Amino acid sequence: MIRTAFLLSMLMMPVILTACSSNRAGGYTFSQNYDESIKTIAVPIFKNETLQRGLEIQLAESLNKQIKSRTPWTLTDTARADTSLIGVITNHTLGQLSRVPGTGLAQEQTISITVRFEWRDNRSGEILVARSGYTATSTFVPQRQVGERIEEGERKAIDELAQDMISDLRQSW
Repeated sequence: MIRTAFLLSMLMMPVILTACSSNRAGGYTFSQNYDESIKTIAVPIFKNETLQRGLEIQLAESLNKQIKSRTPWTLTDTARADTSLIGVITNHTLGQLSRVPGTGLAQEQTISITVRFEWRDNRSGEILVARSGYTATSTFVPQRQVGERIEEGERKAIDELAQDMISDLRQSW
């Protein structure tokens, strides 16, 4: 029985290995999915067109953390960077999902944060990625027993936004 399982696994090995491709357009790859010519990136603080102050600072911090932990790039200032990630926070929306039946107060709420950004190659001036209307939404529960603050919902939405934005900077498949 063990011998049969071993032989079967050896026969399947070539099939499994050919499923992984060194060509990114042709399937899975074990190599980096980031442009290897880019070594440094600048992330200036985004402009904030909303009335909610401080979101731009939180977004810059979250983007920096994502870049440091998930990419091979080094953060630097715009003058020395190969690329720059610039953008604008265009919308901050607070919505209500549910109400407490007896009082009508908010039981669960949503926060949506929308940005417009572009990733520009400083060496050539070429725009590598541009997105408009890029939104992340999170929920929080301001109800008395749970007592989550609006800032907690904003932090979750900003972290999701930063994670999604850095994922979009990957080299296209």
